[in-house]
Amino acid sequence: MVKQNSIVMDEFKHICDLEVLDDTNDLKRLSRDFYNYSPILQSKLDGCMADLVVRPKSIQAALEVAKKCWELSLHLTIRGSGTGNYGQSVPLSGGVVMQMNCLNKVETFYPDTGFVKVQTGCLMSELNNVLKHKGRELRLLPSTWRTATIGGFISGGSGGIGSVKWGFLRDPGNLIGLDVITLNESPKLIQLDTQESEAINHAYGTNGIITSLTLSTDIKHSWHYIVINCTNLEEAINILKICLGAAIELKLGTILEVGIVEKMPKWFNENSISNKVLIQSTLDGIKTVEMICKKHSLKIENFGEENDLVSGISDLVWNHTTLQLRAKDKSWTYLQMLLPFDKEMELIDNLRSCYGRKILWHIEAVSQHGVPRLAALPVFKWTDENELNEIISNCKQNGAIIFNPHSLTVEGGGLGVIDSDQVKAKLRFDPKGLLNPGKLEGWNKKEKYVI
Repeated sequence: MVKQNSIVMDEFKHICDLEVLDDTNDLKRLSRDFYNYSPILQSKLDGCMADLVVRPKSIQAALEVAKKCWELSLHLTIRGSGTGNYGQSVPLSGGVVMQMNCLNKVETFYPDTGFVKVQTGCLMSELNNVLKHKGRELRLLPSTWRTATIGGFISGGSGGIGSVKWGFLRDPGNLIGLDVITLNESPKLIQLDTQESEAINHAYGTNGIITSLTLSTDIKHSWHYIVINCTNLEEAINILKICLGAAIELKLGTILEVGIVEKMPKWFNENSISNKVLIQSTLDGIKTVEMICKKHSLKIENFGEENDLVSGISDLVWNHTTLQLRAKDKSWTYLQMLLPFDKEMELIDNLRSCYGRKILWHIEAVSQHGVPRLAALPVFKWTDENELNEIISNCKQNGAIIFNPHSLTVEGGGLGVIDSDQVKAKLRFDPKGLLNPGKLEGWNKKEKYVI
């Protein structure tokens, strides 16, 4: 940043409805997320810190921040609750971090479609509570749903609880529209339809400042949990696949290998320590799962209907599985991948022959283009980057698609390839490249996308 912090702060402090923070402790705290899950990202990001943090309390204030950043050519990084794991909201080169949590109103509910329009900083737990009184619920939830903001989830997330039915955030039908502030010569608030919103979805805030989102929701269900105990991982995969093929309503299907179960909270594993399949379904679905397990002579633990206690199951799945292990030993890290269709055990067995029990398997049921698939978030003790690359290469050779959580960029962590629409949107809405610079690989090749 060219200007000194005090001068820069003076440029923002006269904006109405804007809280301005420059205390060093605040700057450090609000320049971080949970990137320390990755030793690689930790080494790259530990020194990164904003020069200033601002919190707009109105959309007009956010618009004024955009205008000021354009005028002064200041880098601007957008932040929600900071529950991400990939450095999505970490400012790589200082500048301004704008935390959006004060923009948290549920604006409109559309009873005919179940769509909801909500401001970006609304906590997902609060949004879900509002929807509950409308007879609806969110389709997709990260394991951090209690503290994550909806805008942060759309910008930096991909899927989670509910992906077994609804796929991923970028699948057509989940995100209906966006209100976005541009960071160009004349910053303004614009409304994007479904097609235009695709380029902003899962873009780490690199090509537009989301102020409101319109989302599809699901009918509110009464969810129940059941845990199936299996003697080995293959048995667990087979029974999960049978449940995926059953005519039941599923919200979650998770496999935790026995080595992971041993490290889970005592309330979860006190009755038995084995390979476990976690199922979240409606009551009729649970009855069907019970019959399936009886047929296959499998023991079950019925945790009953979701409530304040039972909802703790969501603290054991998706990336909270990794969190549970890291709470006891920070040397645990993880990978993310889509396993090869119907060849999951072949990949696992191949990796077992190379790494033994160094890799522990955590598997999540998802839907890809309407077809049930298995994704994996295996955990392992960190050694070094060479071994990580070796494991990734081995997984790819065995047919896995890797979503690398040790990468800083949108492309490296999720898409795998440059999305030309994302780059074109950045050229249109952020031509100076001020929004969260360094996170969109395609920006370095932007000349290719100039029309």
